[in-house]
Amino acid sequence: MADEIEIDTDDLERRMNGAMDSLRHEFGSLRTGRASASMVEPVMVDAYGSPTPINQIGTVNVPEPRMVTINIWDKSLVGKAEKAIRESGLGINPQLNGTIIMLPIPELNEERRRELTKVAAQYAEHARVAIRNVRRDGMDQIKKAKGAGMSEDDQKLWEDEVQTLTDRMIGKVDEALEAKQAEIMQV
Repeated sequence: MADEIEIDTDDLERRMNGAMDSLRHEFGSLRTGRASASMVEPVMVDAYGSPTPINQIGTVNVPEPRMVTINIWDKSLVGKAEKAIRESGLGINPQLNGTIIMLPIPELNEERRRELTKVAAQYAEHARVAIRNVRRDGMDQIKKAKGAGMSEDDQKLWEDEVQTLTDRMIGKVDEALEAKQAEIMQV
């Protein structure tokens, strides 16, 4: 019976991949010198009495490399959407054209680029912490399995497997961070 004790490494890997997906999403919302529809995803508009993502009250388009447009479907929400963008901390000044909100993306100066690389590093650190928490859960499962009769050799094998998975995922976080920082610093 002790031979049948296994640790669900697929679940651990799925949870670690979830942390990577979250990191990619956060990186997508970081503004580089180019326009991206994902940069307005975190903007919430007070629509019909509840906070609503901006992409649920209008169509987000990127017609040019330095322009994002949002075609608001309900005219009564245009002002609220504009206000939400101004207050979002994106550092973009929206321009109105009827029901279309245009967001011209200005060039980033050197200081702002350095700030954004620090923000990217913080996002990466959050992802590393999430991955380490999954690792800790895996190690706890192994300790419980040892108490249920797992041999020390099996325990060592599982611990090595969980650690290898953790190292691989943290390596992916580091690669993603390097790529994002290079993208931000690119002029």
